[in-house]
Amino acid sequence: MTGLIALGFRAIDHGLLQGASLLVPARQRREWCREWYAEMWHVRQACAPGCGSPWRAERNVTAFCLGAFQDAWCLCRETQRNEVQSAPLHSSAGQCLFCLAAVLAVSYAFALLLPEVRAARDPLRYPVKSGLILLKDESPDSEAKPTIPFKQFRIWSAGKHRYFDGFAFYRISRQSVLAGAEEPSRWNVAESSSNLFALLGIPIRLARAEESLGGNSAEAILSYKVWKNEFGGDPGIIGSLISVGGVQTRIVGVAPERAWKLPGKPDAWLLKPDYAIPADAKGHVVAHLTHEGRSKMWADRVDVTVYNPDHTEQDFLGVAFDEQTPGPREIYWFSVLLALLALPAITSVSFGEFSVSSHKPPWPRRILRWAYLLAKLAVLLPIANFVSLDLAYGHASQHSSASEYAQLSVCFLICLFGIRWALLDQRQRCPVCLKRVVHPAQVGLASRTFLAWNGTELMCTGGHTLLHVPGLPTSWFATQRWLYLDASWDFLFVGPKAS
Repeated sequence: MTGLIALGFRAIDHGLLQGASLLVPARQRREWCREWYAEMWHVRQACAPGCGSPWRAERNVTAFCLGAFQDAWCLCRETQRNEVQSAPLHSSAGQCLFCLAAVLAVSYAFALLLPEVRAARDPLRYPVKSGLILLKDESPDSEAKPTIPFKQFRIWSAGKHRYFDGFAFYRISRQSVLAGAEEPSRWNVAESSSNLFALLGIPIRLARAEESLGGNSAEAILSYKVWKNEFGGDPGIIGSLISVGGVQTRIVGVAPERAWKLPGKPDAWLLKPDYAIPADAKGHVVAHLTHEGRSKMWADRVDVTVYNPDHTEQDFLGVAFDEQTPGPREIYWFSVLLALLALPAITSVSFGEFSVSSHKPPWPRRILRWAYLLAKLAVLLPIANFVSLDLAYGHASQHSSASEYAQLSVCFLICLFGIRWALLDQRQRCPVCLKRVVHPAQVGLASRTFLAWNGTELMCTGGHTLLHVPGLPTSWFATQRWLYLDASWDFLFVGPKAS
């Protein structure tokens, strides 16, 4: 074989190694090339022309160089796999907070988009003032039935009472309603005394200042649902006339969304003067307690004894409906409190002990560590709030006790296990760089727990600390310990340590 042909083969071999080196990560490429060029020299010496045909020797060297592509490709895949395993998504404090913030943004967006969740969070959903009770018979079958005659209500309203300073009456019936030129529809209409909404303290949406509640003609207040579905949410309907049960009635306002908490689901309210309501009509009576009357209540209930004109007694039960249904905000804070009380039962709240060392991080790093924990909790708690609201009220057609229990359960579980995760994550992060410690190694023997240390040792990849976790907590080693590393450990880690 001539020298020119031999130089050509050498150029081809070098080109193959250079092409294969492009697959190797840049930080490992120089060392990889040195190893392969050295190996190629040994292969060429072993396949020298004196040991056989020159063409056969050059073919063996070229085949060896082609194997570099497979080695480079395996090294590339192994490096990528190690990088993913050694630096998972939650290893970086910033990435962890970013993921939590993304979950919070998504849950908050759903809370804004879902109408039922918006209604549950609306402060006007619970506008009823305190001290209101619903009077009803003490018989078990009168839970939601109208049982009090209107004439009894007029007697109560006309007299002076020690424990009450206001009464209101309403009854619900199905009536035919004609609005405009459309076909008549059937509504649940609540015929009530003119002071009902004033006693309840519910603000009337879109009511005009010149409209008076309690005039000589029947006046109607629409529910928010009917105003949206039947009239398209048009504010111009205020002051217009509709026919309710064949009687011309003026619309004077719209009630807030989901403001009604009394028995029955009215679509509209007819505010009538007392003389327009039949004396024998039976309905519900709402009463407002004085301060002395509220002191007589027990568990949001109060027994009321009424003396009839014939000197007979009649017993009623007053139920405080404004206290029975807590709002989502109260349920949320109650869930957080329950989670904090139950947290010590499922995890330790200690972050471990620290070795006596002069290489502890400066106080800005310590402040940053606590700020990271507070940031996780500050994002986790709103996530529990909005996720529980989305799941509890997102598909509910109306507010119910099932929605409240669902919010309580979901919020409690997210708070409990979310805070537990935040504490576990904090215990496994280096106090200096906030990266998770990795490479667990078993140290010691379980049979010598009381004579020597036994447990798991993890290290910070930045070379700052070692974490010792006891396999069996003892009186002298009950919790994990952090060991700060000095400069003498730097040769074991790649790159300079971040101070």
